Amino acid sequence: MRPKPLLALLKSVKKQTLYPSQIIIVDGSTNSLTKEAIEKNGFNNLEYYLVEEKDRGLTKQRNIGIEKTGKNIAIVCFLDDDTILEKEYFERIINTYIKYPDAIAVGGYITNEVEWKKKTKPVLFDEFEKDGHIRKIGKRNLIRKRLGLLSDQEPGIMPFLSNGFPVSFLPPTDRIYKVEYFMGGVSSYKKNLFHQISFSNYFEGYGLYEDLDFCLRASKIGKLYVNTAAKLAHHHEVAGRPNKYTYGSMVVRNGWYVWRIKYSKPSLKARFKWNAIVLLQIFLRGVNVFTTNKRKEALTETFGRLSGWFSLLYNKPIL
Repeated sequence: MRPKPLLALLKSVKKQTLYPSQIIIVDGSTNSLTKEAIEKNGFNNLEYYLVEEKDRGLTKQRNIGIEKTGKNIAIVCFLDDDTILEKEYFERIINTYIKYPDAIAVGGYITNEVEWKKKTKPVLFDEFEKDGHIRKIGKRNLIRKRLGLLSDQEPGIMPFLSNGFPVSFLPPTDRIYKVEYFMGGVSSYKKNLFHQISFSNYFEGYGLYEDLDFCLRASKIGKLYVNTAAKLAHHHEVAGRPNKYTYGSMVVRNGWYVWRIKYSKPSLKARFKWNAIVLLQIFLRGVNVFTTNKRKEALTETFGRLSGWFSLLYNKPIL
């Protein structure tokens, strides 16, 4: 349902120094606009598949896409349709697998979401430093830091209380970093990995955290890396996203699910801190009702998060 962003992505693919052997579009649209937009533009090696209602949803469509890949395909890349690639993106992704033969998955690097600065002075309390670069940690993380609820692990590594630093906390050094997870919309995997695991059908529809779930399971099989030289921009197209109530519930319930994928039997301390973070985030999102112009969105997401948290008392996700 996002033909314009998809076309922009495909045009950036067309400019790649290493062009894909196969491009697969698995379309969950309820109209023909995406198909028409693709047909009006020529892209080599492109295959288009429109799925029925029963097969719609991010994880289902990804699994279908994997089934459609050719026998000679060794690496499968996934891209959100609202991303724009720099011209050497695929070349640098593939070179990572060559440099690190133990890699079973490699993530790309989003360049337009975080402002980084070179370290020229001591790091302040509200700042995060890595490899000579500094960024702000954000208001929510700042409060968590004051309350002792901030991760003590490197970016891309899940701590015992879950809620770790995402890969957006990796600096723009053009280096390659070892991680446990990265974003699904800028990801790649060795195809033989899918002989062992697949994307979980637990994550229906929008599929929030489905990438985290898959990566955490994959990290038990082999090594994952993020190459900060494999660059792209993410433009956050709002179309096709769930309503804020559903999103809020997903944040909590899916967050609990992926936490238990990594830590099936968390300690009492970990349980306390995980719930403390959830309640803190509910409170802070509720405050947004009075501090932002999008009051209805803040209110409905707050109720969604609260509903999701209460539901864990009597209806936990099945692992």
